[in-house]
Amino acid sequence: MKNTRLVYSTDPKDQVRCEKCNVLKEDCKCITQEQVTGQYTVKFRIEKNGRGGKTVTVMDGFPKNEDFLKGLCKEMKAKCGVGGTHTISENGGTIEIQGDKRDQLKRILEQKQIKFKGM
Repeated sequence: MKNTRLVYSTDPKDQVRCEKCNVLKEDCKCITQEQVTGQYTVKFRIEKNGRGGKTVTVMDGFPKNEDFLKGLCKEMKAKCGVGGTHTISENGGTIEIQGDKRDQLKRILEQKQIKFKGM
């Protein structure tokens, strides 16, 4: 058994876990300062397709952090006076705000010193 290596295992002992919450690393949603204050740029776009003709402002490129996205989305919705949602995908976090609220959202991101590009 000297020349063997682990190729695949479903044993939980063999999988990497988070030090803080003891959840599998890919499922971990712990807040780490590196995720929130790291270098990232938010990209703006306006979508209308598949939404019944309604306009939605979409911002991509946020860090994969559930608590950070939830708080930021809640603040944006309150300051703009509209609805919206946040999602996390393999590419990062996304926030969708109802309507064309680019100017207000850009001001909020500038106050938080978050870089952005787009419209």
